[in-house]
Amino acid sequence: MSLNKTPRASRYHIAFLGRMNSGKSSLINALADQDVAVVSPVAGTTTDIVHKAMEIHGAGPVVLIDTPGIDDVSVLAAPRIARTRRAIDKADCAIVVVDATTGEGEPELEVYSYLEEKQVPFIIAINKTDLVDDELGSTLPSAYAARNAPYIEVSAKTHSGKEELLRAISALAAKAEDRKGPPLVGDLFDPGDRVILVIPLDAQAPKGRLILPQVQTIRDILDHGGIAIAIGTKQLKQLFSSRDLAPRLVITDSQVFHEVNQIVPPAIPLTSFSILFARHKGDFDLLVKGAQALDRLRPGDHVLIAEACTHHPIEDDIGTVKIPRLLNAKVGGELNYEWQKGGDYPEDLARFQMVIHCGGCMLNRKAMCSRLKAAAAAGVSITNYGMTIAACHEILPRALEPFKC
Repeated sequence: MSLNKTPRASRYHIAFLGRMNSGKSSLINALADQDVAVVSPVAGTTTDIVHKAMEIHGAGPVVLIDTPGIDDVSVLAAPRIARTRRAIDKADCAIVVVDATTGEGEPELEVYSYLEEKQVPFIIAINKTDLVDDELGSTLPSAYAARNAPYIEVSAKTHSGKEELLRAISALAAKAEDRKGPPLVGDLFDPGDRVILVIPLDAQAPKGRLILPQVQTIRDILDHGGIAIAIGTKQLKQLFSSRDLAPRLVITDSQVFHEVNQIVPPAIPLTSFSILFARHKGDFDLLVKGAQALDRLRPGDHVLIAEACTHHPIEDDIGTVKIPRLLNAKVGGELNYEWQKGGDYPEDLARFQMVIHCGGCMLNRKAMCSRLKAAAAAGVSITNYGMTIAACHEILPRALEPFKC
């Protein structure tokens, strides 16, 4: 993972929504100045979610998300619409593309209501204005003025209105800065402080590179003037034999939490990459309460283990082997586990007593918060990998200590 390449999860997500053949894909291509999405006069060309990473002046690094038509009535309509809704759940803003030759109707009104329900700000892009005569075009603003969103007349074909749309996106992105979560780690130390990152070199770690949470943590330490020292578990004891190198904070991979806790002196704050991401990506207090609720689990309870990325599980995999083993030992019996990986997320969460989520490094904050809200709405406790492992080893209070004011 490159230190100078913004990960998708850290970009501003923009979902393009609209009917089939409203010109969503063409508009994305116009904004990106390249053929990103497949364009065709055949209705329903876009059948799956398409992502395009780019930079927008004033908004910074963004992801444009192309979605299937909201008026799809084919045999595959249900799964396609479900994917569109998942795209909305992770969108920081949306562009609702309306065909100027047909105007808005029930499909658009339903999308407006859903976006408002999800508190996703949106822009109405009235596309194909090049196909509307001057007399009709002059009446377009009055048809959309009642909507609680900016409307912009554009043409994906001629690029008319493109710059105005980009400025509107930048304005929404600027407002979103106020809703960003806390820094990953930069507010937990002073400039010049040493921060130790314990990175186990085992089967879980890809040989020859660091994983995304480690890279992002290092970058955040550097951005805030800290001194990042990455070290393996075998060298940790040797480091603490020197009093001159006492760090301000130690951050460990959750899988060696127990071992590192025994080595790091109690006076030195200790936490994990996963717990840092719990605060950075979502509702920290909700996840802490979820970790404390692990004490209420009983043998036979149903637990969902959710991972935002997909990978082939290896022997002693953290999500499928290590966490279930720790939890079974904690509750004194077998729990009933289900696993969900990738972009999908169950809608029927109420059948679980607990949801244990990965750190969410592959999700943007909006997507992670949507998942947390879904669990809370279903009355289900939710926490993440790092907090679960710390709780099972009875070191959760120490792992949370760095975040207390």
